[in-house]
Amino acid sequence: MIDQKGILFILSGPSGVGKGTVRKSLFEQSTDLRYSISMTTRDPREGEVDGVDYFFKSREEFESLIEQGQLIEHAEYVGNYYGTPRQYVEETLDQGKDVFLEIEVQGALKVRENFPQGVFIFLIPPSLEELKDRIVNRGTETEEKVKNRLLAAKEEIDMMDAYDYVVVNDEIDHAVSKVQSIVSSEHCKRERVAHQFKKALEENTI
Repeated sequence: MIDQKGILFILSGPSGVGKGTVRKSLFEQSTDLRYSISMTTRDPREGEVDGVDYFFKSREEFESLIEQGQLIEHAEYVGNYYGTPRQYVEETLDQGKDVFLEIEVQGALKVRENFPQGVFIFLIPPSLEELKDRIVNRGTETEEKVKNRLLAAKEEIDMMDAYDYVVVNDEIDHAVSKVQSIVSSEHCKRERVAHQFKKALEENTI
């Protein structure tokens, strides 16, 4: 049996596009992926649970983790920090298990610097009007914050060239199906499989 490392999958996209909803639906259907919970300094939204949706930290706690090098990436977005714990990701990949990240665009670009072999998926809305409606309908943002998120979203959509795949989140089931197809196809990529076979051949003599 070939000793194969897990694959790091990164789902990203502008705020309000539905990353969390797609991720939750995906994990209701997929058991092979391991979800890496992000950290943030923003306040929990209604229904969010610490240690399930995010690790909610104070600004001081988060900055301490940055200084200790315990985050793969971190970024400040609309006044709050977001980041990915390092230890869980590296240990899980070494065990041959796939890891799934759901993070902001700034963070995803930093992950690419540390994990260029990762698979980067960009989730986009059907239109900017639809994106605005989703942010407003949350009911958790002030008018100024909605405006700032939309301005940030336009800049982030311009960054999609840094990603491997683009998925339109028009309907949740369709988006999840496309992400599942990406996961399956990545395990069949010639360069990924060939690398593992060559490594096995180098380590064993016939």
